[in-house]
Amino acid sequence: MSDASAPSPQARLAQMATGFILSRLVYAAANLRLADHLAHGPKSAGELSTSTGCETRPLHRFMRTLTNFGILTMGDDERFSLTPLGDALRSDVPGSARSTVLTMGGPLSWQTWDAFQFSIETGKPAVDKVFGMPVFDYLAKDPEQARQFSETMVAVHGAEPPAVAEAYDFSSLDVVVDVGGASGNMLAHILARHPRPKGVLFDLPQAMTDAPALLRARGVEGRVTLQAGSFFESVPAGGEAYILSHVIHDWSEDQCLTILGNCRTAMKATSRLLLVELVLREGNAPGFGSADMVMMVLTGGAERTAREYETLLARAGLRMTRVVPTATSASIVEAVRA
Repeated sequence: MSDASAPSPQARLAQMATGFILSRLVYAAANLRLADHLAHGPKSAGELSTSTGCETRPLHRFMRTLTNFGILTMGDDERFSLTPLGDALRSDVPGSARSTVLTMGGPLSWQTWDAFQFSIETGKPAVDKVFGMPVFDYLAKDPEQARQFSETMVAVHGAEPPAVAEAYDFSSLDVVVDVGGASGNMLAHILARHPRPKGVLFDLPQAMTDAPALLRARGVEGRVTLQAGSFFESVPAGGEAYILSHVIHDWSEDQCLTILGNCRTAMKATSRLLLVELVLREGNAPGFGSADMVMMVLTGGAERTAREYETLLARAGLRMTRVVPTATSASIVEAVRA
């Protein structure tokens, strides 16, 4: 029997089509720093008018609307307070969501998604059409957005390094090479959990600026060698495991084959390649499809199913052996030389 209280297909589609409204509401709350202004207690719109640069009445209506979504509550005196959800928008709390909201709802994402259909029609990243350059070039020109983007990636993927270190057995390995490992966060978690391996952190020099301090803080600095270079040119030889965390999904098919081919060249006969990625579910099962669309519009890359990874790896002369789940949404795609 059908549920009479369930919304009609038309109503559900209308709800989907208006999803952007909630995105703009949350973005405005973060951009106006409402959570920071309310961190020390309830305030009215009138009390926040000067500090936010907003007219009192529109600000009141906006904050009243945020109560509908559990971000604020309003008292009988029409003063507003943070909920636990709203508190996560404060800039001074551990794990703050503010940078994530500003990145995902800010000009880079908002304007790029407005050109989404261009990516469907051409297969090219919409960001190139909108901003006239690849996404990482755009971020390189805007340090503040680059900082927010980096903080967003830490927030989105922050639980993955310890989960990968727990899910995969690195204990018998001697050398783990983290390809495109940036700050070394993934490698640090692996080495901290498994005392035997040593590590090689490989990335562009500017990407590894924060690595020495992080590795020192995690107590593994003495076990890691930093090696600068581009994975489009070569990869350090001699590793028993080569780990690429959210690298392959950033690039086009041809670029992926270049990266994977360089890894294959560096690998020994007994080496393993480990791709830490979202693995899309097969068929109609709900999964991470929207993440695949993000890659399409921003980078020209892709999220893939296990079978699609198997095909890609085979084209690079590698054989997928298994997919190891972790306690997070990411999985470890393991491969060896074919």
